[in-house]
Amino acid sequence: MTRLSIWQRKLASLLVMAGFLAGFLHLMSVPALAAEGHLESNPWQEAQAIRDHLFASQASLVGGDLDGAQLAIQAAREVYQASDLATAFANLDQPLDGQIIDQFALAQAAASQQSLPALASHSSQIWTAILRGTYLLTLQSIQLGDVEQASQWLHVREYRPPTRFSRASADATLALKSLAAGDLDTEQTLAQVRADLLDTYQSSLGSHLATLREALDLDLAFRAADAAGSIYGYWLIIGEEYRAQFGDAAYQLASTPFVTLLDEALSGDQATILTHTQQIESIVQSFRAAPLTEEEQARRAGQMLRFLSLVPVEYGRGIKNGEVFLDIELQEAITFLEGAQAAFLDLRLNLEELDSATTAAVAADMAQLKSILDQANRRESVADPDVIKDTTAAITDNLKAMLPEAWTSGNTASDLDVLYTVLDQIDVAVAEGQYALAESARLEAYALLDLSLEPRLLAFAPDLAAELEGLFWQGYEGKVGLAQVINTGGSLTEIRAARALVDEALAEAQKVLGGGPAAPAVVVTNAAIIVFREGLEAVVIIAALMAGMADSYSKYRRPLALGAALAFLATALTFWLAQKLLANFAQYGERLEAVVSLVAIAILLMITNWFFHKSYWTDWLASFHKMKYRLIKGETGQMLGLVVLGFSSIYREGFETVLFLQALVLDAGNLVVIEGVALGLLAVFFVGFLIFRMQAHIPYMRLFVFTAFLIGIVLLILVGKTVHVMQAVGWMPISPIAGLQLPFWAGQWFGIFPTWESVIWQLLAFIFVVGSYYLAEYMRKRVRRSAKQKAMQA
Repeated sequence: MTRLSIWQRKLASLLVMAGFLAGFLHLMSVPALAAEGHLESNPWQEAQAIRDHLFASQASLVGGDLDGAQLAIQAAREVYQASDLATAFANLDQPLDGQIIDQFALAQAAASQQSLPALASHSSQIWTAILRGTYLLTLQSIQLGDVEQASQWLHVREYRPPTRFSRASADATLALKSLAAGDLDTEQTLAQVRADLLDTYQSSLGSHLATLREALDLDLAFRAADAAGSIYGYWLIIGEEYRAQFGDAAYQLASTPFVTLLDEALSGDQATILTHTQQIESIVQSFRAAPLTEEEQARRAGQMLRFLSLVPVEYGRGIKNGEVFLDIELQEAITFLEGAQAAFLDLRLNLEELDSATTAAVAADMAQLKSILDQANRRESVADPDVIKDTTAAITDNLKAMLPEAWTSGNTASDLDVLYTVLDQIDVAVAEGQYALAESARLEAYALLDLSLEPRLLAFAPDLAAELEGLFWQGYEGKVGLAQVINTGGSLTEIRAARALVDEALAEAQKVLGGGPAAPAVVVTNAAIIVFREGLEAVVIIAALMAGMADSYSKYRRPLALGAALAFLATALTFWLAQKLLANFAQYGERLEAVVSLVAIAILLMITNWFFHKSYWTDWLASFHKMKYRLIKGETGQMLGLVVLGFSSIYREGFETVLFLQALVLDAGNLVVIEGVALGLLAVFFVGFLIFRMQAHIPYMRLFVFTAFLIGIVLLILVGKTVHVMQAVGWMPISPIAGLQLPFWAGQWFGIFPTWESVIWQLLAFIFVVGSYYLAEYMRKRVRRSAKQKAMQA
């Protein structure tokens, strides 16, 4: 153990004494409500008054005021004896009143002997005994059906401190509200309250073990004794769960080091204290007082895997040429690894039951990874990003090999935990004036949204999905978007305001997606709407392409139809594969969409050029017959291009449909979803039949004009949406058009987004379409003039 110098220990002691004195002066400045008889009958106020008086007694003793210390302890005892706490504790099945009174007596004796460590220890035991009593009273009141009284006792509790990876738990409070509303029964409420409080107190025990080690390093005997008293008190709360899980004999054996630690902390034998501390740490880590539910296990597993996936990404951005290039990115890599480790520790007992050897290997690899990142942070040794990538991949592969399937499926809570953490990077980056990093964090968060929540929202709450999409980008119905604020260099206040809008929408998404399975009729309807929405877009694309392929060009419909049919089969195959490989498919969501869209655009541009040249050249002169034969009759590449166009146009919509339907499959199963798919397909076929029938009755020249118009519209929409997707995956920069606000439907339906990249590329596509027409007309007239001149010369 590292020892500190004498002056460092004295300085630490002075700082602690200053804290005690500050608390004492604050307490003395407030009227002693209990002594004056003005304390209302409120358990929380009573408990807090007792704790304040005990704190004041320690502050007095530090200051050498022996009488003040005695008076403060006496005041605490009087408040307790006059409170509802004492009466209720005396009537418990396991009475606590006598034990607490004994501790008050021991505290007074410690003050008389001017023993600050003993006073601190007994004060901690009094407080934890009160927590134990209110815990038991809360459960008792719930069993009696007295929700109001249970709420009063529940107020006397501690909370697990929130971190970047978990929010402060309010499960017990929410459970009581649900019980009062009739949404939970007594057993469900008891389970949730017990789990919340036991998890909190086991966490508190762990925190005080860390405090004990720190106190030993600082050579602060009273601090060590205070921590030991708390550790023993928390053990008395969670120890009953240990007894229930392992039996009375095991409980008695496990309790021995806790009792011994309590005595040894007063003697100051550090070697013995450390030995018992290690034993206690081993015991506490060997069980969970509140075992994780299946939902909680899935949430922790989701956090663990997602945080791990972000570690090499952030590290790679922060390291360049063997040096730390961006410190903020390295810090984020460390933060994400800590999040993964925290989730792993929560799951470790469950993982060891599945595969102890693999669990040990994962723990060792995580420790090694943490060491590598810490060395880079201290600039001692900067590892190559590939090392981090390979190590993380090995950990992930080991975890996925043993994690149950239920843990690796989509989990809204874990997805949100990770999403909030990534969004936190935006504030940090903007505060440091690094807007490029803020934009990188926004894109990363949007990618997580797209992979996890958005497909489910599109299945269950498409309006909310549209709102979130808008809030991440250029805004929604007058609300500012994150992309707009970041890319225009908004202030930190403006960034936080935009972030608050995103957080509100995400909270609403959690309510929607966390409400339990939807009714079968709702699932069928949603599945039908998804299929019809995506299918209708596919029908319009194919109809536009086929419209100009009439008469002698009708044979070109066959390869196009073949490509569409292959895409339909590929979509069905993707749906089947997604059942087995959803997580692997999802990670390529928008990237795959971008690639397929680029292929579709390239071939559509080629077909557009071909279409105008073939459709508007009505005079086929002898000089063009060879070109015609080569392009139409002699080139298999043209046919292959049409097949690929038909395939890419339809599969792009099919792939999106598959991802959207997975949320419904996870919620209701395949059979119910297939019913909705069948209804949606029937509607698509009916509309498609009407469209193609309508084409048959349009005059030939009008059909060409109609086809040209549709092809142009389809091309512009596809270009706009592809640019947007490429911006979303970071393949293209984002330059917002200042002052331009567009409604969300403009992008959703027409691919029009208020960025210069989107507008410029759509303009270029428009110029290409119009230019192709005029070029075809120019060449047609030129060929006619040439033929006419030759005829005249002849």
